[in-house]
Amino acid sequence: MAKWFAALRTPVGAFAAALLFVVVALAVLAPILWHDKAFEIDTEAIAQGSSAAHWLGTDDLGRDILFRVLVATRLSVLLAVLATVIGVVAGFILGTLPSLLPRPAARLVTSAVNIAVAFPGLLLVLFFSVIFGVGTHGAVLAVGFALAPAFARLAQTLSASVAGQDFVSAARISGVGRIRLLVRHILPNIGEPLVVNATIGAGSALLAFSGLSFLGIGVQAPDYDWGRLLGEGLNGIYINPAAALAPGVAVVLAGLAFNLVGETVAGVIGVRTGGRKLAPRQVTPAREGATEEHDDAVLVVENLQVAFPRPTGWTVPVRGVSFTVRAGEAIGVVGESGSGKSLTGLAVSRLVEAPAVVTADRLDFAGKPVLTTPERDLRELLGTSLAMVFQDPMTSFNPTRRIGRQLAEVAEQHQGLPRAKAFERAVDRLRAVRIPAAERRAKQYPHEFSGGMRQRAMIGMGLMGDPRLIIADEPTTALDVTVQRQLLRLLARTRSERNTAIILISHDIAVVSQTCERMLVMYAGRVVEDLPSDGTPRHPYTKALLAATLDLETDRDAPLAVIPGRPPEPDRVPTGCAFADRCPLVTDRCRLEDPVLERVESGHRVA
Repeated sequence: MAKWFAALRTPVGAFAAALLFVVVALAVLAPILWHDKAFEIDTEAIAQGSSAAHWLGTDDLGRDILFRVLVATRLSVLLAVLATVIGVVAGFILGTLPSLLPRPAARLVTSAVNIAVAFPGLLLVLFFSVIFGVGTHGAVLAVGFALAPAFARLAQTLSASVAGQDFVSAARISGVGRIRLLVRHILPNIGEPLVVNATIGAGSALLAFSGLSFLGIGVQAPDYDWGRLLGEGLNGIYINPAAALAPGVAVVLAGLAFNLVGETVAGVIGVRTGGRKLAPRQVTPAREGATEEHDDAVLVVENLQVAFPRPTGWTVPVRGVSFTVRAGEAIGVVGESGSGKSLTGLAVSRLVEAPAVVTADRLDFAGKPVLTTPERDLRELLGTSLAMVFQDPMTSFNPTRRIGRQLAEVAEQHQGLPRAKAFERAVDRLRAVRIPAAERRAKQYPHEFSGGMRQRAMIGMGLMGDPRLIIADEPTTALDVTVQRQLLRLLARTRSERNTAIILISHDIAVVSQTCERMLVMYAGRVVEDLPSDGTPRHPYTKALLAATLDLETDRDAPLAVIPGRPPEPDRVPTGCAFADRCPLVTDRCRLEDPVLERVESGHRVA
């Protein structure tokens, strides 16, 4: 509230508020006070200029132009606002439809919007005027639909930026449907810039509507707005210039009021205005060895690939990953940035969206094939049995909704609990993850939580159901060591109490070795070693990672161990072993053949 008062104290804010107040007051009061005078015909004062009796003169029937301009305020502003509402609603629908429709239909809608945006606004107004016909109703629809493409483009851009946030992915994991996802999670986060642009767009709508009336295809007699008055006054502009200038000045001032209010609002809230799926190309890495499958396997992954289209082909950042996770087992996934760790976790969770293509010889979760199970059944399964803890705890929650309501939504969706019972369960889950004063904290927003508390609350969201697998993607990033230890203990306690499997994705190989039973070491989109945490590494890359790990026994006088070079880009993976250029044991064969992930002993595979 203080920001609004501060904005009103600025010259622009004060002028905008005063001007808008005058426009609104005239729109409300002028027809009540001066309606009869605006229609009063004086045959003795036809087409006269300015005088003491008629300050702006009279028209061809002797009616006072000043009163007519004032009375026309209501109709002019009302029609502009109505057209703006139509434009915003239609634009929002067109802008968000691509996120709800199948991909071919979504591309068709997006292409139509792009084509419409390319046309000048006035040309669109005239085009729609021909379709909807002459008159007030046709002009309102014409102006409204002409404004829609610009708002559609804005809504589409804003929706896409929000849809990539972790809290939206978390909502998908919890089984929230597309429409509910749009209404509850995306719309509240894009509403402010839409409101700002709608306020500014009202000025454009007023100008466009006045233009149609000026051309004779807008408001028809006996009704009149500023555009119609401008057209009538233009005929006698050389005799009485005020008759044409007055409605023009009214249009300018009202449009200026809308624009200045929009800019003021933008300053306060911090917004500045201004068919067939192709298969990825065939990649030919050496096929990994078969995974060791068990009867209690929660997750089975065989030859998982994730590909992204490029103008010149396909980029495959995950190239044939295979592993199995048993019930109650904790495995860690380690490797440098860009090795495909997080993308593998997202692919397993069905969170990799088009245009990316996910393929696998086998991808089973809880005994069901993830890639072929119907969306409705899969959403229910993943929503109750799979929990995802994302890397950034701030973006893992919807910033516009309270923590407790976000957790309760899971119970409402999948367990059919009423709102009050679901909230009670959310408070109970927050207590389970050691959130102090859980009932009070449940009513707070994400920004009121510390980083560690947000991570614990994220785990609490996963525990709203009965998860059989928790995928934790860099959950200890940016947390101090004390909070890291508490978080890892929480995961360990959840695992022991519920027999929940855990996949811990991390750069910190020391944390993984202390927390997990097995480690998957990834490099350039492939698993190069799968070994017990207390096992002896065989692969040169795993050895290099361990050598670069610091502990209390590290010689502080010796140079820090590093791995020379850098991992290859996903679209520039060389032939043969991707680690060859950085490996101290490289041979000519390494540059020709991509090593196969083979079993060397029980529970240990190495490429």
